[in-house]
Amino acid sequence: MDIQSIKNRFGIIGNAPALNHALNTAAQVANTDLSVLIAGESGVGKEAFSNIIHALSARKHNSFIAVNCGAIPEGTIDSELFGHEKGSFTGAVDSRKGYFETVNGGTIFLDEIGEMPLGTQARLLRVLETGEFIRVGSSKVQKTDVRVIAATNRDLLEHTQNGKFREDLYYRLSTVPIRVPALRDRKEDIPLLFRKFASDFSERYKTTSVQLDAGAQQLLVNYPWPGNVRELKNIAEQISVLSTDKQITTDALRQFLPNRETSRSLALVPAGSAAPAPSGKDFNSPTERDILYKLFFDLKKDMNDMKQMMLDMADQQGYTPRGMTDSFIQPYNSEPVPVPVNTPSYNSSSTPILIQQPEQHQPHEEVEETLLLSDKEKEMIVKALKKHKSRRRDAANELGISERTLYRKIKEYDIKE
Repeated sequence: MDIQSIKNRFGIIGNAPALNHALNTAAQVANTDLSVLIAGESGVGKEAFSNIIHALSARKHNSFIAVNCGAIPEGTIDSELFGHEKGSFTGAVDSRKGYFETVNGGTIFLDEIGEMPLGTQARLLRVLETGEFIRVGSSKVQKTDVRVIAATNRDLLEHTQNGKFREDLYYRLSTVPIRVPALRDRKEDIPLLFRKFASDFSERYKTTSVQLDAGAQQLLVNYPWPGNVRELKNIAEQISVLSTDKQITTDALRQFLPNRETSRSLALVPAGSAAPAPSGKDFNSPTERDILYKLFFDLKKDMNDMKQMMLDMADQQGYTPRGMTDSFIQPYNSEPVPVPVNTPSYNSSSTPILIQQPEQHQPHEEVEETLLLSDKEKEMIVKALKKHKSRRRDAANELGISERTLYRKIKEYDIKE
């Protein structure tokens, strides 16, 4: 079958030399049982090539299954591919056939093969070399006759050097390598693809097909298309649905294309601001560490607000609470710390607060410090709420604490407003 017939049969659009070479290789290798490794960026249509190879092979009347290795959890991929016996692991209530058993005589397409765990890679290598596999939890060797077509958007050769992919498996899979070109490497095909997608969407949505003027067409060709054919198809669908004017100009097209210039300009940090991370990671975005720091700082501020309020209360009532120091909240210290007479205490803003020792003390029963403070605190909060008729914001301002702290204290002391 010639290249044009393959394009017509499988809906392949384009005449770029790199695309024609990939199609020609797929047609030549289809009628063999050789393993094929399809390489290319995400969105270039690698699965379409696996369908072409299977449909043109002697296995075309048998099963074909596509498996995304990156979408299967590492703990279950062996069971998915090779099956398992009853009781072989938690949840294995029955025996199960794997894909290599159910697709016997057909073709299995392993997409994103670079995501496959190393242990599973060893099992796959055995299937490729001997046609044998063992179910998870079994010791019985079984035979299968399955053709393997693999695909990846990674540099597997580099992964073999980093120990992330078995070198022997790489060479066993890439008996016949096929590289599908990126869309930016076949610019002459972009207008053809857009017209095809626009026509399909106009038929689907019962609208008039959109047309690009010369400027818009040039802009479409010059755009780098990081998402490849998938991204171009999405843009064509957006324009077909959202555009009121079916004659698309350059300005109209720019509204649908991501503004890469704006994205690059955001990376240029103005003077006086933090420099961007060299690795490309956005350290200005909130992280767990930043959130924890903020929570700690807010908590410290609330504690200082309460401390200031209690010191003011002590000064107004004419007594010095025992243990009232700069860090008077001491949850792990059972012994109160006495405060020397006329010794200044400092809050977070470094403003000295002089605590005067009263001249006379009325005899009173010794009360545990934490209970005395909580009683006084509750009393002051109740007074403030009554004074401001339960307006919590005004009461918080009166007490010199944050509104959030007041909410928490109302709940803590079960204060009925």
